[in-house]
Amino acid sequence: MLVRWEPFRELVSLREAMNRLFEEPLARPWGVFPRWTEGPAVDMYETDDSVVVKATLPGVKPEDVEISVTGDTATLRGEIKREEEVREENYVRRERFYGSFCRSLILPTRVVADDAEAVFENGVLTLTLPKAEEVKPKTIKVKAKK
Repeated sequence: MLVRWEPFRELVSLREAMNRLFEEPLARPWGVFPRWTEGPAVDMYETDDSVVVKATLPGVKPEDVEISVTGDTATLRGEIKREEEVREENYVRRERFYGSFCRSLILPTRVVADDAEAVFENGVLTLTLPKAEEVKPKTIKVKAKK
C-alpha cells in the first residue's frame, strides 16, 4: 500500500508540539498534582435549590478554614500546617504543600449566604449555598379552559 507524502502534515504536528511546549510551564513544582498556588481543587455544580462547592483540602483542619461570600463571589481561605519539623537537607522528595491558600470562585447565580452550610468530611469540604428565591425555578400549572 502506498501512502502519499504530505510535507505540511509534519509541519502542522511540529507546530502543535511547539505550542504545547510553550503552553505548559517548563518546570512544574507539583507535577500532575493541583497547583496550590491557585488554591485547592474544587468542583462546583447547581441543583434546583442550591449551588454546591466541593473542595479537596487534605491535611487541613476544619478550624483552619475560613469561608466568606460577598456578592457573587465565594472565597475559601485556610492554612496547611506542618506536622513535624524535618531539616531541609534530609529530604529526598518534597511534593506536599504547606502554607496559606486562598481560592475565590464566581458563583453562577445569587445565593443566600446566611443559610449556607459547610460540612468537612475525609478531607473534602462541601459548601451548600441555597439559591435566592427569585432565581429558583418556578413551576406554573397550565389549566384547561372549558
